[in-house]
Amino acid sequence: MTETKIPLAGVIGAPVAHSKSPQLQRHWLKTLGLKGHYVPMHVEPDDLENVLRTLPQMGFVGVNITIPHKEAVLQIADLVTDRATLIGAANTIIFRKDGKIQADNTDGYGFLENLKTGAPNWVPQSGPAAVIGAGGASRAVVASLLDAGVPEIMLTNRTRVRSERLASDFGSRVQIYDWVQAGNMLDDAVLTVNTSSLGMIGKPEMRIPLDGLRHGTVATDLVYTPLKTRFLATAEEQGCVVVDGLGMLLHQAVPGFERWFGQRPTVDSAARAAALR
Repeated sequence: MTETKIPLAGVIGAPVAHSKSPQLQRHWLKTLGLKGHYVPMHVEPDDLENVLRTLPQMGFVGVNITIPHKEAVLQIADLVTDRATLIGAANTIIFRKDGKIQADNTDGYGFLENLKTGAPNWVPQSGPAAVIGAGGASRAVVASLLDAGVPEIMLTNRTRVRSERLASDFGSRVQIYDWVQAGNMLDDAVLTVNTSSLGMIGKPEMRIPLDGLRHGTVATDLVYTPLKTRFLATAEEQGCVVVDGLGMLLHQAVPGFERWFGQRPTVDSAARAAALR
C-alpha cells in the first residue's frame, strides 16, 4: 500500500518569528480538514538558494517569502511570473512536480481583494489614487491599481530617487510629489494608500498633513500592527472609509495555499481572529 506524502509549506524570512502566516495557514488546514503542515523558517541571505533547492527533497510543495528575500529569490527561481517580474519581487514560491522553482507575487491581488471587501463602493476608474511610499510593497500596489484601471497615481516617498525609479518603470500615469508637498496630493485623491512602514509599532509616525482627506475618500494602510494606525484613525475622524492592512495579509495568502494544499480557503472573521491570536 502506497502512503501519500503529507504536503509541507512554510514562510522564509530573517527574522521570521513575527510572521502571522503560520497561525493563519494552520487555521485553514484545520478548518478544511486537510493533512499538511506550515512552518516558519529563519534563513539568512547567504543560505537562501541552498535552502530553496533542498526543501522539495524534504516534501515541501512551496513557501512564502518575506523580508529580506523578496527580491533575491527572483534570481534563484527557474520560472518567474509576469507580475513578479513587473513588481521586482516575489512572495510566493511553488515547487513544481517537474523540479522547477516558480516565483509569483500575490501582494497586489491581496491588496485589491482587501479593498473590494472593505470598501465595496470604491470604483478604480472614479479618480486618482495617492500612494505613500515607493518600496517593494508600493510596487505591488501601484501595479495592481494601474491594472484595475485607476487613471492616475500620485506618488510620494521620503527619498525621491525611489519614486523616480518606480515612475520610470510604470509609466506616465504615475506622477511624483516631493515629500514636503505630500499633503497636497490628498485633495484630489479618491483613494489614499500608505505602503510605507510609518505608523507601525516601533517605527516613526507619519507626519504628512492629512487635512486634505475628504469625506467618503477611501483610506487604507498596509501596516497592521497596530490594526488602526494614527493615519487610519485620523482618516476615520474626517469621514473617510477606512480599510486596515490585515485583510491584505489574509487575501495574499489564498492563492499559495490553494496551489500547495489543493483547496481554496475562505477569508472570514475566523481567519482574521486566527491571524490576530
